[in-house]
Amino acid sequence: MPKPSEKTATTVSTKGQVILPKAIRDQRRWLPGTRLTVENTPEGVLLKPAPVFSPTQLDAVFGSLAHSGKAVTLEEMDAAVAAEARRRARD
Repeated sequence: MPKPSEKTATTVSTKGQVILPKAIRDQRRWLPGTRLTVENTPEGVLLKPAPVFSPTQLDAVFGSLAHSGKAVTLEEMDAAVAAEARRRARD
């Protein structure tokens, strides 16, 4: 697996496509179909995974998961998460 400072080479195809070396794709966990952003920087081209969701402001989503009833405690939330983890481990 290449280290961040190791250099590898690739070629731009006649269609403008570039193949990223498998070791880098594996290290980054970039599976086929992964969308990447391409940024032109003074040092070169920067590839980053594209965000799955568009940026959102808190005001746009605040209250979208309305809850009626008594608020639960942190201990109750922890117990519910642990119970679900145990259930999934059995399945």
